[in-house]
Amino acid sequence: MSTEQKKRRRKSEEGFTLVELMVVIVIIGLLATIVAINVLPSGDTARIQKAKADIANIEQALEMYKLQVGSYPTTTQGLGALVTAPSGVDAGRYQAGGYLKKLPNDPWNRPYLYASPGKHSAADVWSLGADGKEGGEGVDADIGSWQ
Repeated sequence: MSTEQKKRRRKSEEGFTLVELMVVIVIIGLLATIVAINVLPSGDTARIQKAKADIANIEQALEMYKLQVGSYPTTTQGLGALVTAPSGVDAGRYQAGGYLKKLPNDPWNRPYLYASPGKHSAADVWSLGADGKEGGEGVDADIGSWQ
């Protein structure tokens, strides 16, 4: 076999066949499915943990507010009282710069709810969960400072 024939033969054998490409695409699809099935549920768990951490931070800020001002903000004043001094509060007792830099939204991009006095304690902070409705189970369950 001459060198010329070897070159022609190699050129005709270069590349992938359609069957080889289809096998690779199927394998990649299977791997992507396995990863998606294992990773997507952990996003819900992370959102719930973030909500619990946010509520704990808000509770700490509320405690500092109560220590310095003498009482929790009213339900009407809301959590905004932790960022800027509400009217009727002695400016000398209110911490300069507030108690939080800004109010976070819950992981589902809704504001946290607040009541003082609350149903469960002197001040309740909660999120309505993924569905945005009271009650629910799993991801849709309410997440509150009393839990």
